[in-house]
Amino acid sequence: TNIRNSFNRLASALVAEGKNDMAIEVVDRCFELIPQDISHPEYFAMELAGSYYNAGAKEKGKTILEEALEMYNDELGYYFSNNYPDEQVPIIKYLVGPGLKWKFEARFSGPAEADPVVLWELARRGKEITEASPYAGYVRVDWRQRTKTVVPEYSQERGRWTGTSREDIAQATKRAFDGLLIGLYRERDDLIPILMRHTESERRNVANLPFLQIRPSFSTSPLPLSQVTRDIKTGFEYGTIWRYSRRRAVTVQATPAVGETFPTLYGDVIDQFNAIDLPPGYSLEWRGEYESSTRSQSSLIPGLVPTIIIILFIIILLFSEVKPTIIIIVVLPFVIVGVTVGLLGTRIPFGFMSLLGMLSLMGMMIKSAIVLLDQIRLEINAGKDRYRAVVDSTLARLRPVVLAAGTTVLGVAPLLPDVFWVSMAVTIMAGLTIGTIITMVLVPVLYATFYKIPSPEKEKASS
Repeated sequence: TNIRNSFNRLASALVAEGKNDMAIEVVDRCFELIPQDISHPEYFAMELAGSYYNAGAKEKGKTILEEALEMYNDELGYYFSNNYPDEQVPIIKYLVGPGLKWKFEARFSGPAEADPVVLWELARRGKEITEASPYAGYVRVDWRQRTKTVVPEYSQERGRWTGTSREDIAQATKRAFDGLLIGLYRERDDLIPILMRHTESERRNVANLPFLQIRPSFSTSPLPLSQVTRDIKTGFEYGTIWRYSRRRAVTVQATPAVGETFPTLYGDVIDQFNAIDLPPGYSLEWRGEYESSTRSQSSLIPGLVPTIIIILFIIILLFSEVKPTIIIIVVLPFVIVGVTVGLLGTRIPFGFMSLLGMLSLMGMMIKSAIVLLDQIRLEINAGKDRYRAVVDSTLARLRPVVLAAGTTVLGVAPLLPDVFWVSMAVTIMAGLTIGTIITMVLVPVLYATFYKIPSPEKEKASS
């Protein structure tokens, strides 16, 4: 600890003098000297990351924090389960921007007066399926645990004889346990209620409930609760019953395990959830990230469809042919190759920002294809041999297309350190890099195929 504090003070002094490079070297040296089996290494990781951040080495600090999160996630779960067995402590990675606490949500719903036991059984089966998945982290049901209840069974016959009503019993039990409001205490701007009720020891002792004194409305003589009840039973009830669209519903909620994503967890359990036999009138709905992604994608459709129609109309108008349009449409799906390589290589999930990046990427790919196809048309109209025109046009437009793609890639590179924009940046950079290569190879090949342009060797052999 003394060594660690000395290094921290030295690094802070160097940062204050503007010597960030020397401060980073000091922190690196501290990381090498401190043993890895020190007590509370998570605190050491946070201090080390803070020192890197202060010295300007944010990427090193971020890497250390991410490694510490993955390293100590299992240990934290083990600690809470052993020291606080009655508590449920979900460990969720900090979210940047608007996010969902529960990425995985499967909602079972039934009629307005659906049997809670049936809904609970469906939720229990869904919870077991989710917990069995290796990609699931913390799993729960939003109805939570059932609560224990004490229910006095009112006897109408005894009540009439004694003049005791259900309201009298309710008032007595409320006074004894919840408390009756008898006044307000003002403390500055706060009004604190003053309650009259039994002491805590009496409230906790359920065995004394039959002797609770009830005073009928038209009498001044109290009598015990046991005189106006048939029995006092204990049981369990559902403390919270959720409704959605006037239907009773229960939701299985979960977070993916550390390092995993919702699509991985969803794909692992979807078949088992669909195999659950639902009674008539009951349904299964997917909420959470599934619903959020569906809504986000569907919100793009009203603007996306007219845009695609306008783009196709402009391309057909530009070339006065349908074949160039077909070539461009065939090339566009290959942009997914670059996007897949980039996201898998960086282990970044495909989200809404990635979708926006891919839509922008398609526009860039269309531009490159139009430039190449227009050059081929100009070469052919100038009287050049069609095969030679395709080859020369590809070579002539290779440098401008590559330079344009390179400047775009470098333009979005500053977004990589930002955790909110990194998915869009990776999508554009990887997709445009690999997509440009595919475009410059595939467009000439498709053009020669669609227009039946033979190679010179084939022409000589046929002649």
